[in-house]
Amino acid sequence: MVFESHVKQFERLPKAKVKFIKSLRLKKNRLQENNFFLEGEKNVSLLLASAYEVTTLVATPHFLHTYAHLLQGRQMEVFSIPEETLRDLSNLEENHTALAVATIPPPAAWEITPQQYGLVLDDIQNPGNLGTIIRVADWYGLAGIICSPTTVELYNPKVLQASMGSFLHVKVHYTDLPSYLAKVRVPIIGTFTSGESLHDPHTVYPSEGLIVIGNEAKGINPQLLPYIQQKLSIPRYGEAESLNAALAAAIVCDNLRRVWYGR
Repeated sequence: MVFESHVKQFERLPKAKVKFIKSLRLKKNRLQENNFFLEGEKNVSLLLASAYEVTTLVATPHFLHTYAHLLQGRQMEVFSIPEETLRDLSNLEENHTALAVATIPPPAAWEITPQQYGLVLDDIQNPGNLGTIIRVADWYGLAGIICSPTTVELYNPKVLQASMGSFLHVKVHYTDLPSYLAKVRVPIIGTFTSGESLHDPHTVYPSEGLIVIGNEAKGINPQLLPYIQQKLSIPRYGEAESLNAALAAAIVCDNLRRVWYGR
């Protein structure tokens, strides 16, 4: 298998490289090295097709043959290794194909434009919830996501896996929420256990705005309440005490999309 000259291909994975990749499981090391890793055939192939700078690819010969076209024009190290070696390195039991290390891009704020909605995540702690919310935002075509500094880090491996590649399409930015919300000029909607019902035909929704999703256990931080202009609730028909943040985000986005579609 031949790649362009700037792709360095090796048949053996050095111990130092193994140690480096495993170190990226910890947030402090990801931030220090400005690198993250991603696993699995689908996720890695999507990453290679994106604008992210991939510095290292560890994959089976079959993966390298199948996705050789995605390696063209890239400058990176490529390690061709057997499945058993990859399983020992992987953070996932079912990963038998590929692992990639990429550079974390510099943070870039985004501004919501007219006729768009975005999400605001207040202290979302569960990595699976954040990854799923990113996937939901991608599915419903939201403008992006604003996160509090206390929300779990985007490049946490569990966040990336749960997003199923949607982190490549959705803009995610971390900032101080009270300062941010004080400056925005679009309607701000909060999700609460009590408020206007999403199912009430008399509930009026703005044509654009930000949807605030609170902490899984505590809800929305009281510091954000002065900026919220409309409170929405998901009506409960059974005995469950609560919904997790990702499910709540999906239900709200689906209902809002129904309204947008009808306009």
